[in-house]
Amino acid sequence: MEKKPFNDADEHYQKHVGSPTSYNMKQMPKPIRIIGYFFFGFMAIAATIMILLILLDKIL
Repeated sequence: MEKKPFNDADEHYQKHVGSPTSYNMKQMPKPIRIIGYFFFGFMAIAATIMILLILLDKIL
């Protein structure tokens, strides 16, 4: 299934530069998967900690 561009600039970018239409983490090399999982996990934990700190600051 090919992704259809929504305007001329997007079509030009897809034809000349190339952009992935989708990706599957299981098909990527193991080191890249580990870095990706670490990055997304860190972002989720950091966002959770920030929300908790904001809530604790308002309570106290």
